[in-house]
Amino acid sequence: MDTGKRKGISDGQTGLLLALPAIAVFCAIILYPFINSVGMSFTNKSLLSPSVAFVGLQNYIQLFTDTNFFGVLKNTLVFVLAATLLPFALGFVWAIILNMKFRGSELLRGITLVNWIIPGVAIGFLWMWIFHGEYGVFNGILKMTGLINENINWLGQTKTAMGVVVIARTWQMLPWYMAFLLGGLQGISGDQLEAVRMDGAGNIRSFMYIVLPEMKGIISLVLILGTIGNLQHFDLIWVMTEGGPARATTTLSIEVYRNAFKYYNMGFAAAVGTVWAILLGCFSFVYVKRVQEGGK
Repeated sequence: MDTGKRKGISDGQTGLLLALPAIAVFCAIILYPFINSVGMSFTNKSLLSPSVAFVGLQNYIQLFTDTNFFGVLKNTLVFVLAATLLPFALGFVWAIILNMKFRGSELLRGITLVNWIIPGVAIGFLWMWIFHGEYGVFNGILKMTGLINENINWLGQTKTAMGVVVIARTWQMLPWYMAFLLGGLQGISGDQLEAVRMDGAGNIRSFMYIVLPEMKGIISLVLILGTIGNLQHFDLIWVMTEGGPARATTTLSIEVYRNAFKYYNMGFAAAVGTVWAILLGCFSFVYVKRVQEGGK
């Protein structure tokens, strides 16, 4: 008998045992439903019929030959870009202001974070009221200032509905961006900024050559996470427009829900969801790579 052999389990086996509960939960609530959904996308499953038949690529052929689907992709792209970049820019400006640490800055920071804890459904109803075509606050302000003579149905027009939804999403997400970016700003050495200013650099040069390079990592991670979040976003759009008018605000999340629970076509909804998951997977892969690289 070799008494030199190590008794008990190895560190690797211990790590695997500790990870098993998390792996089991992941398989039960994420991996299995995803695999099941992909498999469903190759069938004609419907909530209106108990029979299910394999149809191969028929759902995908129907999806990519449907002109409405490319409109959905366009709407998704517009929403994701606008609802990511606009709150990021405004949140960055607000973070810079709050980082000046003037009297009352902490109070303003707390007030800003309040709407981050408000449910998306409540925010949707709030902005529906603000932009309501008949008694909306925004129309009232425009009338008082003489900019318009008649009420505008902001959520009922294809040209303005997406803009209203983006504004609502911006208001919801601005505190999130502000919090992350403010943390990044507070991590910048004050000595560096002071040295640059002593060399004669103004605020813009200091921002371009010190602040942005130092915050490159956090900026990229925040933008990737914001993009992933907006690709998945559903509740605000559904509450405000239900994807209308005339599908002007229909994104991939709305398209999946509508096909699954309004038209009861689960097979086709699963095909849309699979394409949606692939897009999410691409951005998730980029995010994981950035994290592994230390956000550099």
